[in-house]
Order: sequence, then C-alpha cells, then structure tokens
Amino acid sequence: MNTKGTVFKYGDNVDTDVIIPARYLNTADAKELAQHCMEDIDKDFVQKVQKGDLIVAGWNFGCGSSREHAPLVIKTCGTGCVIAKSFARIFYRNAINIGMPILECEQAAEEIRNGDEVSVNFDTGVITDLTTGKTYQAQSFPPFIQKIIQKGGLLSFLKEEGKKVK
Repeated sequence: MNTKGTVFKYGDNVDTDVIIPARYLNTADAKELAQHCMEDIDKDFVQKVQKGDLIVAGWNFGCGSSREHAPLVIKTCGTGCVIAKSFARIFYRNAINIGMPILECEQAAEEIRNGDEVSVNFDTGVITDLTTGKTYQAQSFPPFIQKIIQKGGLLSFLKEEGKKVK
C-alpha cells in the first residue's frame, strides 16, 4: 500500500478543534464535516487538498478531545497519510480504527516542507521526499494493523474476519 501527494505542513499541537471545529459537530455526515477540515488553521485546505495528499506536522498532532471525527474528516478529504513527530495517543488509536494511515517520523516531519511532493510506502515505512530526493525511515505498522487500515477501519476488518471464521 502506498500514497503519493503534495504536503500540507503544520506545527506542533494541532488539536482536534482545529482539525474539525466543534461548532460543526451537529451532523454525523462525514462529507459535510470534511468541508470544514483544518479551516481554523488553513482556510484553503479543503479547496486545495487532492486525493493522496499528505499532512506533515510536529509534536502531539491530534491532541485535545477524543472525538474520532478528527481523523475521519482528514481521511474523508482524501488525505493519504499524516506524518508527524508524534501523535496524541487517542488520535493515533482513532486513526487506526477508522483506517487513516499515519506515521511517526521526527526527521521527516522536521525536514519535509509545505508543498513538497512526497511518497510513502506503508509496507516498509519508507517516506520519500520526491522534491528533495531525501528518504526517511518510519516504523511501519505490523501486518495486522496494515490490514485494518487497508480494509478501511476496524469495523470493516472485523466484519470480514468474522465471515472467515463462520
């Protein structure tokens, strides 16, 4: 599994209220919510993001509330991956649960610039900045977590696994 796209770069402590402002949480429609993704930090994000693009950020990405809407709207916008120096633990788990690929890689998050073209190989954890030619090594997920992400999230994965058990 791979993704390739343009980078949208943000700093440290991007919280869930910035990712999806609470004032929009009066609907459960992921597509409607995604229209407001990142608007308080980057008002043009939803107009510019293309399928496969990446978010690169600093420390503690996704801090704040435990709402799973945050990784869901990032995924629904078409973002192919979030690379950060670190993730808030509940965001990390919610991202896996909804099938949103994320990678922690301090050096990549530090050096990759806004607008760079980047590719990610999720099987190996190799991040390649196609703009600069530099590569970075992130820890790839174990195969069972990769399967959860490939199936679109934990519920889809469990439904499929349940069919195999019967």
